[in-house]
Amino acid sequence: MRFSAFISVLRSVGPVVIGISLGFTLSLLSVNWTEEACYLDGKEGEEVTLGQDEQLKGARKPNSISTINDVESEEDFEPRIVPYKQVQQSAPKKVFRAKYISTELGMRERLFVGVLTSKNTINTLGVAVNRTISHHLDTVIFFTGMRNRKVPHGMFVVSHGDERQIWNMFQNIKYILDHYINEYDWFYFVQDDAYTEADRIKSLVDHLSMDRELYMGSPEEFIGGEMEGKYCYGGFGYILSRTLLLRLQPFLENCRNDILSARPDEWLGRCIIDYTNTNCVGEYEGLQYHHYELGKNSDPNKEQSEQFKRALTVHPVSDPEQMYRLHRYFTEIELQKTYDEIAKLQAEIKNVSVVAFEGNRSAQWPVGINPSFEPKSRFEVLKWEYFTEEEIYSCIDGPPKCELQGIDRMDVADVIDIAVIELNKKYKPVLHLKKQQLINGYRRFDPVRGMEYTLDLQLEVVNQKGHSRSITKRVHLVRPLSRIEIIPMPYVTEATRVHIIIPLTLQDRSYVDHFLEVYASNAFETSENAILTFLFIYDPMEAQQVNQNDIFASVKTQINTYERKYPTVKIPWISVKTETPSQIKFMDIISKKHPVDSLFFLANVNTNVNAEFLNRCRMNSINNWQVFFPIHFQDFNPDVAYHNQQRPATVDLVKDAGHFDRRSFEEACFYNSDYMATRTRMVADVQENEEILETLDIFDMFLKYSDLHVFRAVEPALHQQYSYQACNPRLSEDIYHRCVQSNLEGLGSRSQLAMLLFEQEQGNST
Repeated sequence: MRFSAFISVLRSVGPVVIGISLGFTLSLLSVNWTEEACYLDGKEGEEVTLGQDEQLKGARKPNSISTINDVESEEDFEPRIVPYKQVQQSAPKKVFRAKYISTELGMRERLFVGVLTSKNTINTLGVAVNRTISHHLDTVIFFTGMRNRKVPHGMFVVSHGDERQIWNMFQNIKYILDHYINEYDWFYFVQDDAYTEADRIKSLVDHLSMDRELYMGSPEEFIGGEMEGKYCYGGFGYILSRTLLLRLQPFLENCRNDILSARPDEWLGRCIIDYTNTNCVGEYEGLQYHHYELGKNSDPNKEQSEQFKRALTVHPVSDPEQMYRLHRYFTEIELQKTYDEIAKLQAEIKNVSVVAFEGNRSAQWPVGINPSFEPKSRFEVLKWEYFTEEEIYSCIDGPPKCELQGIDRMDVADVIDIAVIELNKKYKPVLHLKKQQLINGYRRFDPVRGMEYTLDLQLEVVNQKGHSRSITKRVHLVRPLSRIEIIPMPYVTEATRVHIIIPLTLQDRSYVDHFLEVYASNAFETSENAILTFLFIYDPMEAQQVNQNDIFASVKTQINTYERKYPTVKIPWISVKTETPSQIKFMDIISKKHPVDSLFFLANVNTNVNAEFLNRCRMNSINNWQVFFPIHFQDFNPDVAYHNQQRPATVDLVKDAGHFDRRSFEEACFYNSDYMATRTRMVADVQENEEILETLDIFDMFLKYSDLHVFRAVEPALHQQYSYQACNPRLSEDIYHRCVQSNLEGLGSRSQLAMLLFEQEQGNST
């Protein structure tokens, strides 16, 4: 019994015992029993510490290294303090962030255009090339040897100072490698005696892969036939890839020293073939470089060959007139292609709309024009204006009916004519329609679509047999908004310092206190990057008494007070003596006392200047490109606007409080260099008539004597208190009339003036 019981227990416990024994045995077998030396700190030749039995101290864990300190610590461990050493932090590296995302991501423009011109042709053919391609392409640079003293306006000219053609071609390639190789994928070179169809060149490079080593143009055999390969003839232009130029860059000096040639295009071709083994090709991946050789005294309108119509470039062009005729011819071809594509797309839209859920109703009318604006509330509903051929029934701030005149009258007449023309296109030759009169007319401006018209026309209809009758026909028309075009503008920054010029006369002294108080809170306390300068204007009598009775003594005292209050601020002032105050005379003095790159803001002492406007002054004034004349918001006469009412502490920009004074041109933002250049152009006229300095203001000067963009816009951040302007009758008739109109319109709104007249008539009647 006992034995059987033992056997039963062994059967149940035996597998467990055997498993434990087997696991222990296998663990001992997996231990790495080493007898190899363990080097300390990776150095050979040092003995390994042994135990008392002169054997290695048993087994060690895999990948572990026993050290002397470990052995000693087992015998006698003593704690020790390790001194703390502060880790010296290295100076953080300054992270470079590019100005534009495209620069940081390495994005490049597609096409660079270099025009090869000369001193003798830059003012004729060069100007013609610039006028025909510059507004189609992003970058056009003219390369020349010697440079004229007078460079045509609006052209970027690079001159190398040498008339040797090979030297100039070498310098052209070197200039591009130094300045533009990282900004463009393709480089197109053409002579100034060739016409280029800019849109076709752009389309060609848009379909080419940017990583190709491509030399494309009109292939020609080398003179003499001694050299294998073909170069691109310069007369028809040629395209070079960025990859090819980068590969050519290390060998450019060798080409200049080793290759002799009489023609720059042949020299460049030999250089490319010798060092890159790339030949000129006229076709690549199914894309053709079409060109056409123009005959002597040929007329573009009489050229009928398909090769001419497909040409990217036409050469040679004898004179600017022929260049302009070519440009007109190819522009008409491209315009007709556009019209054909529009008609094709409209037909496709109509065909597709038939199978839509709503049928033809799903297609917007007119086809291809945006759908009408959908108001989200009753306040956004667009209103229709009713008009006839003589009157319109929606007058701004006036009677319900007023005469249709000016541009509105021309617009209505044009719309009626277009409606009759379109009706005749639809019904000819069966019927012929003539306008008799406009019965009803409705129009509204849709910000999404454009100006919409609904016309009820009374027409005389004449059939093919000559019978006529009068009918009434309702037509709908849309004058769509034109395509929005992004105009490239030079880069400007908000870090530019603004020089604020405030002219002061005897009548302006009372406004200085309020002006300085507002300006100090907006500029002095915020450390605005601007310098305030006062211009004290004395007449001859006041100037003689300046030592005994200075009319601006109180203003100068206020300036000293603010300079003591703000130690970092200096407020310069300039005194001027004149009988007839003139903006141009004042600016002549100011201009001489400031650097050429100074940005001026010519303001009025009634103007409240703040940082918001100063930033817009910086952004809208572009050196050698644009001047800015803001339209300030002027308060109405408080006696009229708040008649029998309490005047508010602050005035909001609402129609009952004031208006944007479009008659005033006192405020202006412009660069000193632009003023000096424009002023120089006036010299001849001033010598003939010195009174022109007194009869013109700066706005008229920029309009008449400069090619700059004159930007005029309403400016809500430029607020001006009400003040009556003393109009100078010695100024020109136009300027004097503007001043008078500004005073009249600044009194109050029509409704406010009407209310005053109504109260006055009621008072007289009683």
